[in-house]
Formats: sequence, C-alpha cells, structure tokens
Amino acid sequence: MAHTRHSKYDCHLGCPVEAALEVIGGKWKGIILYHLLSETMRFNQLRRLMPEVTQRMLTRQLRELEADNLISRKVYPEVPPKVEYSISEYGKTLAPIIHALKEWGLRHLEKMPEQS
Repeated sequence: MAHTRHSKYDCHLGCPVEAALEVIGGKWKGIILYHLLSETMRFNQLRRLMPEVTQRMLTRQLRELEADNLISRKVYPEVPPKVEYSISEYGKTLAPIIHALKEWGLRHLEKMPEQS
C-alpha cells in the first residue's frame, strides 16, 4: 500500500502538527533521525541499532526521509557498493524536537509500572 500525503491541508489549528507528524510520524522515522543526529551510518549499522525493524521497512523509511530532504544518501563507487546515510541540514532543524521527544520518553518510562 503506497503512502499518500496531503498535497493541501485544511488548516485549522491542528494543521501544522498534522503536517509535521506526516513527515516524521510512524514507529521508525524518529528513531532513525535520532541515530543519524549523532553520526553518519550505513544501512546495517542502523539495522543493528533497531533489530525489530525489517529490512523492507527500514528501506522504505529511509527513502521517505530522503524524499522529504531530512536525510542524505551517499553512494560510493565501490564493489560492493557502500552507501551512507546522514542527517541533512534541513533534518538538523528537527534536533530540538527529537531531543525533546527523548526526554519526554524517559520521563514517561519512569512513570510506567514495572513490567514483570
């Protein structure tokens, strides 16, 4: 199923939030961006950091983030091909939001009852 995006928003009060979540929402995009904020990584490095994500899903999320100009993909002319992903200048503008989500998540986890 292809991901369809709004081309036009009916801008009531939630419009900017909807637009932002459409770009960075989902289970994996925020985590990918968080990891790429600290360093450039190859595909398998990201896979090791997120063992629950499938190869297909990671590929899809990386393509969408690249299409939205949040990350850059660099292919080196080697055999086998070497591909690196890094956060773009535009993607770096999300750093305060990603860090705020991390801090909120830490506080949220502290409030949760112990899982047995």
